[in-house]
Parts: sequence; structure tokens; C-alpha cells
Amino acid sequence: MNLTSPSQVKDWCISNGFHPNRTLGQNFLIDRNALEAIVDAAELQESSNILEVGPGLGVLTEEMLKRGHKVTAIEKDKILSARLAEALGNPENLTVHAGDALDFIKEGVCDGFDTFISNLPYQAGTRILLDIVTRKEAKPETIVVLVQTEVAERLAAGPGNKVRGLAGVWTQLDYDVKIVRVVKASCFWPRPQVGSSVVFMKRHHKNDEVADDVRETFKALTKRAFEHRRKQLGSTFKNIIESTARPEELSNEDWLNLATALVGVDI
Repeated sequence: MNLTSPSQVKDWCISNGFHPNRTLGQNFLIDRNALEAIVDAAELQESSNILEVGPGLGVLTEEMLKRGHKVTAIEKDKILSARLAEALGNPENLTVHAGDALDFIKEGVCDGFDTFISNLPYQAGTRILLDIVTRKEAKPETIVVLVQTEVAERLAAGPGNKVRGLAGVWTQLDYDVKIVRVVKASCFWPRPQVGSSVVFMKRHHKNDEVADDVRETFKALTKRAFEHRRKQLGSTFKNIIESTARPEELSNEDWLNLATALVGVDI
């Protein structure tokens, strides 16, 4: 089956009595150019070890396997996880895990991959990504994800940007983030109500030596700050921080400096 052919994808779903589940964010990529752009963006080296979450019918999986890479795919949908390997010819370099990616992340199944490439499900995509990038160790060097454009803009937003939020601050602690391509809603089936974007993330290693207690304080500090994002920091953290700045105005370096100073303080 040509996984970038809308008619063939629809025919398979109809003939197998399969209905894409909106709750699981099942919007299948059916555009060849967008597909190639996602894999190309990763700048994969020979025989990369790739983690994929939400492979669906396997359009990204198939492309990565064709290029000679090893893929471990996690699929929550029981029907899709059961068909994936056989549909792609049972390749030796494909491992399929059936279940919730959030559970597998907690169990360490998603550790140790050099690359993470996924068309992330809309509903849980941000949480899956944050759970991966905020792990203390064994994080991917390269990440390429297809997410809603609104999410992509938040991930890439720098200091002073109105859409800058917790997702961007946490991600940028260890990764350089940029949007590399906008993907129209017409490139998916079923067609979503919003557009998507390809986000490229590369580990910068600038904060590898930041102590665990500083990282924990960083997370707690930024989490509370962005829960009250319209307030000045001095109002949110009375008697702790004297500042008229709002959360989105601070750089990650600013947050780290604050976290370092406030280790052990009840915030």
C-alpha cells in the first residue's frame, strides 16, 4: 500500500473497518514532500537508532527503514500496533511496542536513542515530548517532530515572545529549537482543523553540568511562574524575588541563575 496515497489509505481503513480516533489524535500524513522533509530535517547519520511514537499506518516508519535505520515504534492503538510490522514486511530493524508512550517513557524503554522522529498525536504530543526532553539522562541528540503549529511556535519562542511558555523554557534548557517547515492541514487524513509544523531540536550540551537540585528548582520555579504568567514575578514570588518582569521575558539563563540562587528555598 502506498501510505502517501489518500485513496489507498482510505480504502484500507474502510476495508478493515478502521475509523481514525480523534481522541488518540490519529491524523495520518499523506504527503510525500512533507514526509521526506521530516526525515531529511534530522540529518541522519548512517544506521541511526530511532525512536518513533505514534507511527499509525507506518508512513514515517517505512521511510526511515528504507534509508537503513533501526526504528523502535510505540503505538497505543491495538489495531495499528498489531498490523505495523507485518504490513512493512517484518523487517529485522523494526521493533514495535504496543501501549502508551507515557508509560514506556517512565519505564525507561525510550532511553538511549540517538534520534527521536515522530508525527506526534495532537492530544498527548506535548506531554510526550516534554517527558522525553526533561529526563535526566539518555536523551536523544536529535529530535524532529511534527506538531500543531501553535505548539511549534511555543516550543521555539524566545524571551519576550508573547507565546513563550513552559514547554519552550523546559525544552530549550537542553535543546536548540527551530521550526523548519509548515505543513498544511490538507497533508493529513482525516484533515485536522489546524495546520502543523516540523520542529527540529538539537542538544546544545551547554547545561550538562547543571546540578540535579538546580534542575528541580528550575522546573518548580518556572512551573509556578507560568501558572501566573500575567503577573509580575515579584507578585507571584512575594518576599522571594524582586522583579517587575513577567515570565515570558526571562531567558533560560535568567531562570537558571534564579534557580541556582533559590535551591532549598520553599517556592
